[in-house]
Amino acid sequence: MQILVRITKIAWQFRASLIFAYLSFLAAVGVSLLIPQLFGEAIDLLVEVDKGTVVGKVIETDTLLYLALAILGASILRGFLDFARTYCTDALSQKVSYDIRNRFYDKLQHLSFAYHDKEHTGDLMSKATADVEAIRRFVNMGLVRALEVVVRTIALVAILSLMNWELTLISLVFVPFIVIRSSMVMGRLRAMWTRVQQRMGEAVTILQENLVGIHVVKAFASEEFEKEKFARKAEELREEYYQSERLQGTNSAWMTFFFTAGLGLIIWYGGWEVIRGDLTAGGLTKFILYLNQLTFPIRMSSFIINSFSRAISSGTRLFDVLDAESPVVEKPNAQALERAQGLVEFEDISFAYEGRLPALQHVSISAKPNQITAILGAPGSGKSTIVNLLPRFYDVSEGRITIDGVDVRDFTLDSLRHNVGIVQQDVFLFSATIHDNIAYGVKDATREDVIRAAKVAQLHGHIDSLEDGYDTWVGERGSTLSGGQRQRLSIARSILIDPPVLILDDSTSSVDVQTERMIHQAMVNVMKDRTTFVIAHRLSTVREADLIIVLKDGQIAEQGNHEELLAANGIYQDIYDLQLQPQEELLLDASLTTDNRAGTLGVPRLAAETGDDD
Repeated sequence: MQILVRITKIAWQFRASLIFAYLSFLAAVGVSLLIPQLFGEAIDLLVEVDKGTVVGKVIETDTLLYLALAILGASILRGFLDFARTYCTDALSQKVSYDIRNRFYDKLQHLSFAYHDKEHTGDLMSKATADVEAIRRFVNMGLVRALEVVVRTIALVAILSLMNWELTLISLVFVPFIVIRSSMVMGRLRAMWTRVQQRMGEAVTILQENLVGIHVVKAFASEEFEKEKFARKAEELREEYYQSERLQGTNSAWMTFFFTAGLGLIIWYGGWEVIRGDLTAGGLTKFILYLNQLTFPIRMSSFIINSFSRAISSGTRLFDVLDAESPVVEKPNAQALERAQGLVEFEDISFAYEGRLPALQHVSISAKPNQITAILGAPGSGKSTIVNLLPRFYDVSEGRITIDGVDVRDFTLDSLRHNVGIVQQDVFLFSATIHDNIAYGVKDATREDVIRAAKVAQLHGHIDSLEDGYDTWVGERGSTLSGGQRQRLSIARSILIDPPVLILDDSTSSVDVQTERMIHQAMVNVMKDRTTFVIAHRLSTVREADLIIVLKDGQIAEQGNHEELLAANGIYQDIYDLQLQPQEELLLDASLTTDNRAGTLGVPRLAAETGDDD
């Protein structure tokens, strides 16, 4: 019930539509109750007719005409009021679903990576669509129509009792059975709809994963396997739907049976009273017409029960997300980080993903402005975790991370992440133009700004060769671009925000040696006066770094520059011999300089070669 109360509170935000809907159906109920009264009067008047005369007086044909016009006018007015009620109710339900859907989407945007790591994308999509639709149906059917059913039922029972209490008792003989069955059905439907929504989320998850991984599916000729997997889940969903619809249909049939049986008793006993003269034909007609209006609340009750059950199950799933506590929370008094100087320090930090072993243990790193820090290590050693902690995608378990001496947890998330540019290993591009993808995150970016960033990322030449240039549409997930082009576009996107701290998470993993060399040459000026973190395996990036951190099992095993680590003859030497030295031979062939002045790192050397002009 608490779920329904929360939904009602949201609907109350749009109280004008809600109140007008209530007023409309109250007026419609009042007009509909007038129509049987007019019919009864007309029937009584006609029954008294005997060969064109009325006992004791002459027939007034005008009276019948007035009654007919009154019935017609009442019916038209009722239709107008029903339209007003329907319009207001639909408008209200759309406003509520709009509000909840936006709240849900906004919540997902602000939940940290730790939350999304344990949630299935397909299930979240199901909640944003099917569950929100169930809430909309409740507002439409349950919140307004349920009250209409209650008001209409009370009014009709009161009128019927005043007309003939004996017939009223007979008509209500089946009410206890209806109440008991409705209570049982509502409990069962709630459990059924919870399972339906869960199966729906699982089916959408399978569909989403299949579409995203369609290239893998086809590469391994697993189409039949995927078809069977989805068919099994679809069968489970169909069965759950079938069970719930069957229960709802059975309940509706029982409601109709109870009403029809009651109507049969009324005709039998009411006809007997007419014959005895205790009831007029018009009175029996009015009673039956009023009783017939009870078919609406009786038949609607099964749909209303269904909407209540679905709303409770769907609302539970939605509010679980809306009430979720993000592990990364912005402080109420957080300060905005203006453009940082770029002194980044990891002070004895430790971190563990939820339910897993520690990913980092007592790591301390100091990175200064205009310094390149390379991070190496085997898969699972904690490389990417370090750079995910800096922009607070996750929060450290112990220790702290500071920028310019201030804990990153004291900054607003928005300002922090505008100061930390990230080129991620897994590049994601939106279905938009190349210009819009590069300008993503910078609302006021001009075409000149975008072109400048593309030139730095060595992508302008390719874009300029396209027929539509920067207005070329990028397919879903960047499918119209090669891997190297996607990564260079991602680099341009990060460059555009001009961050004082730059993170390159293996950003050149999908480019060839020549393209990589071009990117590094172009990014020399970009790295100036910035604090740069690089996660890479290629020799060029590692050798150019001022500080190289070698991680092992979440701890710093070695640190120093290239020459120092080679001289130490440790883990870095092993990595160099096994992975980097063969790359060095390739890079030597493509090298643009042979200047190896002692004590000079790669970045200044390349800066001297490329100059300051872009």
